[in-house]
Amino acid sequence: MTITMNDTIFVPLSDYSVLFFRIMFVASVVIISMIAGKILSIYLMRALQDKKDRKQMSMLLKFIRYSFIFFISVFFILPFMGVELSSLLVAGGVLGLILGIAGQSIVANLISGIFLILERPIKIGDQVNIDNNAGIIEDITFVSTIIRTFDGLYVRLPNDKVFLNNITNYAANVARRFEYVIRITYDSDADKAIGIIKSVIDDDPIAFKNPTPTVFVDKLDDNGVNIFVRIWAPSTEWYSVKTRLLWVIKKTLEANGIKIALPQRTLWFADNVPANLVENEESDRSVFPSQ
Repeated sequence: MTITMNDTIFVPLSDYSVLFFRIMFVASVVIISMIAGKILSIYLMRALQDKKDRKQMSMLLKFIRYSFIFFISVFFILPFMGVELSSLLVAGGVLGLILGIAGQSIVANLISGIFLILERPIKIGDQVNIDNNAGIIEDITFVSTIIRTFDGLYVRLPNDKVFLNNITNYAANVARRFEYVIRITYDSDADKAIGIIKSVIDDDPIAFKNPTPTVFVDKLDDNGVNIFVRIWAPSTEWYSVKTRLLWVIKKTLEANGIKIALPQRTLWFADNVPANLVENEESDRSVFPSQ
């Protein structure tokens, strides 16, 4: 209650006390919620520090912390200020429905981004293939994922597209296997060739010795003997190992007298056709005369 006397307004001390109490209550709630949010962030950081990328974890912790502060503050302050939560929920539901319809794709990307950070199928620096976009993950935000393709292009993919598509992560496992099919001629020594290939792999400093490389004769082809080779290498180095070892194997085989088989075809010209082929052709015509 206020008292007016000669155009002078007097506010009773009780009103000042109520105002001061409300300000102190609001400030206390905000401070306590900030402290609680900080404690929650520290706990989650310790629990997830070995499972999440530092940048992703920082984004996730900030989102959780500020959301916690906001909801706690609203839950305690608004009822104290005389605002009915039921009416606020109705208004918030209507507003949420409008925003959901207007920004449906943004909300979907935001939710997908949160799930990507929590599930962590990819992280920054991984070599991946997502929706036929092969490259290296440059950044992951709550809304989109940036891929630098192997030919130097930057591709921005919405997180809902990333989350709903098949993800091939080439770097998720520490090791990756690659294969060769090496064809040698029939007059070459296949056992000797297998021994040479194994020694080349054993001498390589990066190719894994465990799992053990596999070298064996896979097929007797028309043009030669197929030797199948399986080699394991670190995921970050597999491509350089694959390209280097193939050339080293080829040179080492040739240096030891092992010939690489080439496709062969025999052509007969009309002036130099063997007599037996001509006789066979004439007999075929007698049996199957042309119509």
